[in-house]
Amino acid sequence: MKMIFSTKKSNLLKALGHPSRVRILEFLGSGERCVCEIISELGLEQSNVSQHLAVLRRENIIESEKQGLKVMYRIKHLEVLDILERAQTIISNELEHNYRMIKQLEAQD
Repeated sequence: MKMIFSTKKSNLLKALGHPSRVRILEFLGSGERCVCEIISELGLEQSNVSQHLAVLRRENIIESEKQGLKVMYRIKHLEVLDILERAQTIISNELEHNYRMIKQLEAQD
């Protein structure tokens, strides 16, 4: 059972491991969107966006629903936004730490 969870976690993190997919999720964080809105917001090709959406759908991070001629996408598990927020915090803390280190080194000169 542990191996199954490890594999699923790894797959989830791999799905989150592309900048375009992160941008898609952050955009969907404000609510349900159609593909045309995602393409317009991200400035990516339709085929590229479709591939990224397929990866996110395969890992059950997002879900879709056809509404007339449009396919609407939304985040299935909003906890994924917490993961992205925590990643942002880690990155910000690391950058702040590096900035302080540089300032300390400059002060020693």
